[in-house]
Amino acid sequence: MSQQSNGAAAAADGRITIITQTRVRSEDGNAFAEWQDGTSRAIAAFPGFLNQTVMPPSPPAQVDWVILQRFADIGSATGWLQSAERQTRLAGAKPMLIGQDDVHLVRDDAPRAQPAPVSVVISTRVKPGCEADYRAWETKIAAAQTRAPGFQGYRFEPPIAGVQDNWLSVLRFDSEDNLNKWLASPERAQLLEEAKPFTEEYHARVARTGFEQWFETAAGKSTAPPAWKQNMIVLLLLYPVVFLFGAFVQTPYLSKWMGLPFAAALFVGNVASIVILNYLVPWTSARFSWWLAPAPAQQTKLNIAGTALVSALYLAMVIAFWRLF
Repeated sequence: MSQQSNGAAAAADGRITIITQTRVRSEDGNAFAEWQDGTSRAIAAFPGFLNQTVMPPSPPAQVDWVILQRFADIGSATGWLQSAERQTRLAGAKPMLIGQDDVHLVRDDAPRAQPAPVSVVISTRVKPGCEADYRAWETKIAAAQTRAPGFQGYRFEPPIAGVQDNWLSVLRFDSEDNLNKWLASPERAQLLEEAKPFTEEYHARVARTGFEQWFETAAGKSTAPPAWKQNMIVLLLLYPVVFLFGAFVQTPYLSKWMGLPFAAALFVGNVASIVILNYLVPWTSARFSWWLAPAPAQQTKLNIAGTALVSALYLAMVIAFWRLF
């Protein structure tokens, strides 16, 4: 992956995530996966490294590899980007890549950020001396995109002096369809036309995400757990949380004592469930790490054992709640 880094800002004393998006030749997919495993082992021993998440392509929705590498601070992240070890690794990957990859640095302000199905990372190079004009324009387009159907969130990162030159914005939407509608909208096209006098280069790349933000990847692990395992863990916790909250809080207090209508009580219950899951899912995933990310040599056996265990827990909870309530 190339050495070019595109826009972001980071607090000197805060955690930093390096977001890399790269496109690999179809015939080199397996070779690149092996290369990435080697890179994961190399970065695991680097000072300041915290953890890493690797999202392989999922055509046709996502054609890029998306790699998130978290560091304790900007110095550690920059040290890795400029290290001789990384440069040596990059030389081995270059023949497998299509075009130039994107490397962004962003502040890790929200380690438990709400998941979104799809995001787009937009990198812009601004003409020297036009920074004030670009900031004013960015405020304008930020207001416009919040009105787009399916919009879920936005963050804007200016350049880091001496590290990277481009400005970075990340948009989150609830679906690929709504994201594409905004990207192709006449309103956005008009705004991009207005930005031409003070921008030199602009490009965007889509990255799909699911429950990954709830499943922290331990240092040295190269990939996030498969989506079906993540979903099973979430269901394992969501069912008892919703059931017990309903039985002990929603029905006796919100509905009967406070007299809230069902719709309002249900909304409060959903909010409470999400807040509780933000704590329970990471804790539980750590206890199920042997199943979520098994060693390759034991993958089949542990996949079967873990799936059977979680399924048995489902059944046990249903029977217990059925008999007790």
